[in-house]
Amino acid sequence: MTVHVFGHRNPDTDAICSALAYADFLRQTTRPDAVAACCGAPNERTEFALRQAKVTMPRIIMDVRPELDDICNREVIFARPTDVFYDVYKLMNMHGLRSIPILDDDDCLIGLATLLDLLELVFRGGVDAGQARGVRSTLRSIVSVLGGHFQHAISPDETEDMIVTVGAMSASGFTERLSQYPADRLLVVSGDRPTIQLPALEMGVRALVVTGGFELSSGLLELARNRGVAVITSDLDTATTTMRIKAAQIIEDAINRDFEALPAKMPVTTAKQQIFRSSQPVFPVTDGKKLVGVLSKSDLVTPPRPQLVLVDHNEMGQAVEGADEADIIEVLDHHRLGGSLKSTGPIKFTMDPVGSTCTLVARQFRQADLSPSSGIALCMASGIISDTLYLRSPTTTDVDREMLEWLQTFCNVSLEQFAKDFFQVGSALRSCPPDKVVREDCKQFEEGGTRFSISQIEEIGLDLFWQRQSELAKALSGLAAEHQLDFSALLITDISSNGSLLLMSREPDGWDEINYPQLEDNLYKLDNVVSRKKQLLPLISSLLESATIPS
Repeated sequence: MTVHVFGHRNPDTDAICSALAYADFLRQTTRPDAVAACCGAPNERTEFALRQAKVTMPRIIMDVRPELDDICNREVIFARPTDVFYDVYKLMNMHGLRSIPILDDDDCLIGLATLLDLLELVFRGGVDAGQARGVRSTLRSIVSVLGGHFQHAISPDETEDMIVTVGAMSASGFTERLSQYPADRLLVVSGDRPTIQLPALEMGVRALVVTGGFELSSGLLELARNRGVAVITSDLDTATTTMRIKAAQIIEDAINRDFEALPAKMPVTTAKQQIFRSSQPVFPVTDGKKLVGVLSKSDLVTPPRPQLVLVDHNEMGQAVEGADEADIIEVLDHHRLGGSLKSTGPIKFTMDPVGSTCTLVARQFRQADLSPSSGIALCMASGIISDTLYLRSPTTTDVDREMLEWLQTFCNVSLEQFAKDFFQVGSALRSCPPDKVVREDCKQFEEGGTRFSISQIEEIGLDLFWQRQSELAKALSGLAAEHQLDFSALLITDISSNGSLLLMSREPDGWDEINYPQLEDNLYKLDNVVSRKKQLLPLISSLLESATIPS
């Protein structure tokens, strides 16, 4: 099973680059099936970094909840409307099926046929001798089911409603019986009995089936040609031949066209509710009209769960949609412990207070004595440069510096020049609408029952912020309302001054204790604050906590 390596929602450079690099590390060590993924589009700086590294963007997956497409049986056994009962029954019996999908000549799903429906088709008529004699088929299908051959063939592929009559009585009685039915629909079954065969041929029946391995004499065969009668030879006895002819019914009339099909992209949890209310034995899974696979109820009792590795986050509120229905097998992070993560068993959990998750990935490469490719090395360097503001953030540690220096030995570019180019690219305030600015690098948190988000953008200078302040404030309030948050915050970090502005959608209780200058309503100047993780989040947490302490 594939294991997907995911960064957090609204991914930044560190989230995407650490997912790419750690998936590469896992493929070389313990999990050759590891695949990097992300739950959001990259920003311009991340795209720039990946282009420079010549590394392909990870696959965007917004929801990892398993869909029917993921768990259905794709090796589908199916039948066509023109197939005959004998062949379909053998196929179902061989594979232990109670129901079978029916496809047309364009491989589009047209219905289902259950074993009970098929048996009803063969044995329909009950005690009504007229109906019981009916067989809808082609002469070629009948020959195939009998394992026989034609002595004389006439329109062998025409589908017809035939009436089976067995010549097992006196010639006079048999002739009288034949006269009760239209001759051109009669299929006469007889052993080596010329007294039966001759009147049948003279009447011009549709076909004569000679059993016991016998063939018509040359004279009677010539009569068959003259009267337009097809002649079939069967090696089986008369009783078995008759049963086999009944089993040569085409199944078209047994198809249930009023059936329930499920779309391939339907979540498994949704399908469970629908399937368990139905009496249908199997459920076709379709992409439009095309059959993708089939499901039975037993397939949904314990469906497989996707496997995830989380990097750059450990809180379920920041994880890809559906992570709570997946098996999280590992976490690699440098943030606080959120407390909302649960697992079904022990997992590998690596947390270290460094400046970047890419630092932790690089350290694993080094400890394993693995040399990253130049692209993956630059990818990891990009995450470190982004999260530590090129080692100027207070979150920077000696480990970050050491790993960045080590990665430089594998990169084909100067990291100092790369960092300058990196921060020149992709000003969110210059290129993005306000709704995207406040969502570009957004994380949600919960403290003491208060739910809030912190978004962060990095700019060189703050001139653009002052031009767009009002629309950003409106977008921030919309973000809080959309996710039913108590408030949302936007940290606008000025890389050149190593300080930030903090814009709030509203000020929660306890906010008047903040020890930073207020510039305007809901806007504060935070000198020397550049880290959401190490500086702003602890500040907000302490203010919220103070508001709950009785005075």
